[in-house]
This record gives sequence, structure tokens and C-alpha cells, in this order.
Amino acid sequence: MTYEGVLTKMQTEFGEPIQYYLVFEDSFLNVNQLLGKPMQINFVGFQCLNCGKKKKIFRQGFCYDCFYSSPAVGDWIMKPELSTAHLGIADRDLAYEEKVQLQPHIVYLALSSEVKVGVTRKTQMPTRWIDQGANQAISIVEVPNRYLAGITEVALKNHYADKTNWRKMLTNAIEPVDLIAERLKVEQLIPTEVQEYFYNQKNDLYEMHYPVIEYPSKVTSLSLDKTPNFQGKLIGIKGQYLLFEGGIVFNIRSSEGYIVKIEI
Repeated sequence: MTYEGVLTKMQTEFGEPIQYYLVFEDSFLNVNQLLGKPMQINFVGFQCLNCGKKKKIFRQGFCYDCFYSSPAVGDWIMKPELSTAHLGIADRDLAYEEKVQLQPHIVYLALSSEVKVGVTRKTQMPTRWIDQGANQAISIVEVPNRYLAGITEVALKNHYADKTNWRKMLTNAIEPVDLIAERLKVEQLIPTEVQEYFYNQKNDLYEMHYPVIEYPSKVTSLSLDKTPNFQGKLIGIKGQYLLFEGGIVFNIRSSEGYIVKIEI
């Protein structure tokens, strides 16, 4: 069978194990069903996720012009502490920014390569953790806007990583950590403005189990720019990565906006 369309991040469903779906305009594919089977990925072209034009992708699935104009990729996305909608101040589009920034956000600890701190909208739990390939995750605070989450994350960056080591995550070289105990350590580290939101529930630890037949001992990243036609046997899915035999891994998220033809 052949599936063709624009790559966007895989949609996921929390389960035992996590279920993954590639969704195209006219079809979708449950990727879990391909485990242990060969698949071929062929690069066809580009399509910007914002304007829809067949323009080369610059970053995050956007062409150059859209990346520097769309409110969906403002600096506050990657740096929540730069959010200003709570002050009525626009970055690129105040209406959009109010919609996204002025809603409940979670600051969390996740175990994906080592313990890391991060921010997500409450509506994105546990999707955000699955996308990062976290084995476990736990909430620290729930705050009413993105700015408060951002300043909390900044305070905790002095004590925890804020990025995932994708190689360790994909080889599953992760030392176990008691995240419930770890959360208790951070109460005195978070800013005064968010102390009242400290999240001290005891039974909210999420555990994620991924559809992986075998973890590789080392990994090599597949780039469609360098290898436009690839074939391999799928042995696992974790985060937003497809894991193939021989340690080849393909990051779907970093290839958003690429038009592909998948043959199975």
C-alpha cells in the first residue's frame, strides 16, 4: 500500500503501549501496525504548514516568510517567560496570543534522558510528554497563564536540564529516578508568584510505554535532504521518532512540511 501527503507530527493515543498515527489529508496510518515490517519513505517535495505553498521548509514546518511572521512560532513559544498577553501586549497577533497564553499551563518534571523541566498547556497532557519520549512525567504547578509557567521553568533551569538528550532517549539509556520525591525538592525553588499553585498530589505520576521491539545501542539520524529515498525495517516508535534496524532513526517532527510517499 502507498500513502502520500504532508508530514505533520504523529498523533498519539495514551495506551499500553502508546498508539501512533500518521495523518494525511485523505488517509491515516496506524504506525504501530508496521512494527517488524519493512517500509519505504520517499521524499516528494515541500508544503508550508502555514501558507500551504510549495516552498522550502525553513523551520518547524514553516517556510522562511511564515516562520518570521506567523504568531504560531513567536519567540514566546520556545521561551514562555517572554509571554506578554497577560499584560495586553502583542508580539505578533494579540488575539492569537491571548487564546494560547491565557489558559492553564503545567510546569512538569519528565524523565526522557535525565530529569528535565518543561512547560505545556494543560490540554496537551500527556501528549507533550509522549512527544518528548518521556518514560515518566509529573506535574509541579498548574498556573493560569504561560508567563507564570515560563518564569517557573527559568527558576528551575538552574537545577534541571530543559532539553532532552535525544540519543539517550532513543537508546533508552535512562537511570531510574523517583519523580514524586524529586517534586518535593522543588517547592522552595519556584518563584514566590507561583508558590500558591504548587501541585502536591501524590498519585499523578504518568508512565509511558512505547511500541519498541528492540532499542538500538547507538543511533544515526535520517535526513530526507541527504537521503530522499530510504527503506528499512521498523523496530520501534518513541517520542516523534521512527526507529529502524541498524540504528537509523527518523524524526517526524523535524520533517514537518515535507511531502512524502510511504510504501508498506
